[in-house]
Amino acid sequence: MLQTFATPISALLDERAEGHSLPAGLYTRQDVFEADLEIFFRNHWICIGLDCDVPEPGDATVVDIGKTSLILLRDDDNEIRVLHNVCRHRGSRLLDTGKSIVSKLVCPYHTWTYELTGELSYAPHMGKGFDKECRSLKQVAFKSIGGLVYACLSDDPPEDIARLEEVMRDRLAPYDIRNAKVAHETDVIEKGNWKLTIENNRECYHCSANHPELCVSFVDLDFGFDPDALSPEDKAQAEEHFALYEARTSQWEADGFPSAAVEQLVDCATNFRTQRLIISGAGESQTPDATAASAKLLGTMTRKDLGDVHLWGHNSWNHFMGDHAVVSIVIPLTADTTLVRTKWLVHKDAVEGVDYDLDKLTNVWIATTDQDAELVARSQAGVEDPAYIPGPYSPFSETNLDKFATWYIDRMRAHGY
Repeated sequence: MLQTFATPISALLDERAEGHSLPAGLYTRQDVFEADLEIFFRNHWICIGLDCDVPEPGDATVVDIGKTSLILLRDDDNEIRVLHNVCRHRGSRLLDTGKSIVSKLVCPYHTWTYELTGELSYAPHMGKGFDKECRSLKQVAFKSIGGLVYACLSDDPPEDIARLEEVMRDRLAPYDIRNAKVAHETDVIEKGNWKLTIENNRECYHCSANHPELCVSFVDLDFGFDPDALSPEDKAQAEEHFALYEARTSQWEADGFPSAAVEQLVDCATNFRTQRLIISGAGESQTPDATAASAKLLGTMTRKDLGDVHLWGHNSWNHFMGDHAVVSIVIPLTADTTLVRTKWLVHKDAVEGVDYDLDKLTNVWIATTDQDAELVARSQAGVEDPAYIPGPYSPFSETNLDKFATWYIDRMRAHGY
């Protein structure tokens, strides 16, 4: 149980001023980091991977969250499973970090052997009275939402993930992410607290100055602007853009593709936002020239003009386009380092060098993630400086950061701080 009386962490929560960034200690302190892991990565739903990470029976991948190690696998009945990577004998890790192909899960310590369902099938030298039935591997609560695997390590997972399931079911169906293929994957370690990583992703205030590759296809105005700061020409362009948005969204929805923004960002446990965004330029994909990277479109898609279905949660962000998808997962490592794991998905039958060029597929988000890593490191260095004082969020382009900070404080309090 977490403490319910006043603590140094609760005092930090009290310091947060509405409309401002968080007090420094919430980004830097070890006790806050440990509380974050417990609350936001054990007691809330987190994205840990994809159905297509384990495309065939026997495919397994290990995902580590703090001291917890999870096995995401596909069993012999072609069903997805999420199991704790802890032998029920004396606790040894069963699989090493990374990907494996297994017929059974065999503990390397004493060869206790488990079926891919987690059931214990072999435990040598334990005697006639030993009951294997109560020694299966511990299961983890999970949901596959359109092919994205969300897990919750709590015995009482938040129920409001039902809204995320409801909203994304139809939005993701045409992309058939469950049967896509991971064409490329990168791990980037950002030198900053996980909340700085998420905050950086939730605004595009910084995009025009830092992301030239992304801005070919991404419209930074989509995430807010101060109309009084624009020239008459830019203001007219912005008004034209949003009139186009209204018309395009109406047409997409009339064509059967849900597109309007849906937010569950405050007064909730499961935090998410989704919207179908217009792709700028050629309008097809987030590539160096905004044209499709893959000639073979995802799932049942037949159109390249359906924009970018963006989806974020508190440890992930995703972009689903006609030709490919980009999925990024955030995993805290220490108070000041964060893993950003990015996967590029294509149609399962797409062939590299024939249907798609890998550099064109990955160029924009490799560059963007590296640029973001530099920005997050600068932010971390700043919040560690004694001169740091929480600054005001822009009421035009950083409203989602204010909502995130508000949600963060509320959830900390809901768990006893």
